[in-house]
Amino acid sequence: MANFEPSFEKMIKNEGGYVLHTVAGDNGGQTYAGIARNFHSSWKGWDFIDRGDTDNDVLTQMVREFYKKNFWDRIKGDDLNKQGIAESLFDFSVNAGIKTASKLAQLVIGTTPDGIIGARSLEKINASDEEVFILKYALAKITRYTEIVKRNPKQRKFYLGWINRTLGALS
Repeated sequence: MANFEPSFEKMIKNEGGYVLHTVAGDNGGQTYAGIARNFHSSWKGWDFIDRGDTDNDVLTQMVREFYKKNFWDRIKGDDLNKQGIAESLFDFSVNAGIKTASKLAQLVIGTTPDGIIGARSLEKINASDEEVFILKYALAKITRYTEIVKRNPKQRKFYLGWINRTLGALS
């Protein structure tokens, strides 16, 4: 069984930590700890942030719970039996969305890419060689990022960061 805590710590580092920022051209708009206001406007943590209360331990716990519920649980992280695979799938689901991350994983394991990690996908992921899965998944992610930039050249400014995030997970 994979462990959420080390997966979360690696992901939050990739997201820049507990920082509030807005990057021009980022569809998510204002972001705190990687949580994009445009995509998650009803998240209760925005109440703390709007008050300027970003050093609150309750907010830190809310961030953890947000990622556990909205990403880790949806990729069935607790049911994955290889930590490296869980970390890679979790991190990419945060970066690209659950459906995209799940579809790429399904392509890597040779199942129908429906974007939902179900029993069959879980079985095949768990039966995968961890190193081979992670390497194939990294190539699939880089291909995905390249397609995004080809479709929308304005996204090029994020490309190197995406590639570095992918390659950094391999070490």
